Amino acid sequence: MNALDLNSDLGESFGRWELGDDEAMLGLVTSANVACGFHAGDPATLRRTVAAAAANGVVVGAQVAYNDLAGFGRRFMDVPAAELVADVLFQLGGLEAMCRVAGTVVRYVKPHGALYNATVHHREQARAVVQAVAEYDASLPILGLPGSELLRAAEEAGLRGVSEFFVDRAYTPEGALVSRREQGAVLHDPEEVTARLLRMLDEGVVRAIDGSDVRVAAESACVHGDSPGAVAMATAVREGLEKAGVELKGFV
Repeated sequence: MNALDLNSDLGESFGRWELGDDEAMLGLVTSANVACGFHAGDPATLRRTVAAAAANGVVVGAQVAYNDLAGFGRRFMDVPAAELVADVLFQLGGLEAMCRVAGTVVRYVKPHGALYNATVHHREQARAVVQAVAEYDASLPILGLPGSELLRAAEEAGLRGVSEFFVDRAYTPEGALVSRREQGAVLHDPEEVTARLLRMLDEGVVRAIDGSDVRVAAESACVHGDSPGAVAMATAVREGLEKAGVELKGFV
């Protein structure tokens, strides 16, 4: 693969509570998964984030989530399909308004946290997310885990599904993400994560937490922006990709 998108979850500060260094990350990534206020991100933060993304030429995506500020969107919620469709539409509209005044637009959609993990196997919720996107703007790609119900539902609905690889997360032998509740779920060594990303691009596999190799193919790679070493990790990953001759560009 000679080109790859590098994305990160941004805009997650809330009021006086600051999370991550969005300014630095926007100088490194090509796509920004911007919070929409349900799991994180107050209106002023979201406006600043999309404005900074536009200024840096970074593509803006809507990171939709469960309505769970207290749990940072990392707790599964058994939301009825119709309600979830409305929640996703509400978040898309809110972020689109911030984009419009910043001179940019929402270019793709990615679920966050527990909703992302749920849509790997939960067909009803996956279809609800896809329905909301289709009703809002069927030209928007949906970013998700390879082999997930989310990407399957997107394909069935005629939407573009984009598979992604998590640079700093451990994988199960089945190709899913290891739960954050388990030891070793989040990786912190910049050299290690860069090497595993390059191996994924070269060989199409990633080493799972049990030592086995799992087949993975992706158009986009995610580096989380909320970890203490996020900027150093994203810098190492970007430099590693450039050194390997991989062009960094958005998938839209």
